Amino acid sequence: MTSPFHNQPAQFYIDGILKNDIAILSKAITIIESQNESHHALAEKIIDGIVSKTGNSFRLGITGVPGVGKSTFIESFGNEVLKHGHKLAVLAIDPSSDKTKGSILGDKTRMEELSTKKDVFIRPSPSSGNLGGVARSTYETILLCEAAGFDFIIIETVGVGQSEISVSKITDFFLLLMLAGAGDELQGIKRGIMEMADALVITKADGSNLEKAKMARSEYAHAMHLFQASDSGWIPKTLVCSSTENKGIVEVFKMIEEYKNFTNTNGFFNQKRKEQQFDLFLNTIDEQLKHKFYSDPEINSAIEQLKANKKAQTIQPFSLAKKLLEDFFKRNK
Repeated sequence: MTSPFHNQPAQFYIDGILKNDIAILSKAITIIESQNESHHALAEKIIDGIVSKTGNSFRLGITGVPGVGKSTFIESFGNEVLKHGHKLAVLAIDPSSDKTKGSILGDKTRMEELSTKKDVFIRPSPSSGNLGGVARSTYETILLCEAAGFDFIIIETVGVGQSEISVSKITDFFLLLMLAGAGDELQGIKRGIMEMADALVITKADGSNLEKAKMARSEYAHAMHLFQASDSGWIPKTLVCSSTENKGIVEVFKMIEEYKNFTNTNGFFNQKRKEQQFDLFLNTIDEQLKHKFYSDPEINSAIEQLKANKKAQTIQPFSLAKKLLEDFFKRNK
């Protein structure tokens, strides 16, 4: 049986997305994420057709060490978002195996209650080990969701590696979730991740862990005050919450609303969006140049010969790389 999406033109997807057809939205995201060259032109046409209907959402990035309870937090926080009349999309970037390129894609099953709610769209997306691709495909997925009418977008990162940097560059607010009572309170978190955060929330602040969470909050608050002031003028906040008991969630939402009002008033919100678009423009040029260079048959042949050369350890890496680049650009004038 032929799929209703088989060989459909870009306008089919554009119309479906603008009508908030979730099946068509999901298929369009699959096309955006596809590594198949034949899908790239279609993806571009879809984006071009919906881009004028984008930009009207709040984009929240969420990260945290494995086990911090990101999915539980998002389920509880997502319900608070819905109470305020928003339409919510959750994009969960899943860790993919470098060997198999397979993905866990389990977040939808971990957010059982939220995924059944009206006005909620949850989309797990494999990172496929391609950090450069995370920013582009996730950003374009955000645009599709905005065009479909979702005005609050949550992007959850894997919580490991460098994907947090990619996500922080395409979101309006970057929220770092942390655990208390794990020995040294600052262990397992890179200083750079904390410096990117607009707020830090200690999760699982309930039962016997409540006092530990409050102590950890004080330590983190002190640590974050030592960092350089942010360009926005916003002073990062440190809060505690219990997702299972639904405590502190309202305060997190209010804090994000406060940030939104603060950055809209001083003009930083729109300025940041424009800077992010320009960074994505430059990153896309980098990605395209790398792809074109490494897919060139002559370049591939030269690199393979170099690998096979037993004296490869004696090469001059900089001069050889320069020569390969010069040859490549001469042939592609």
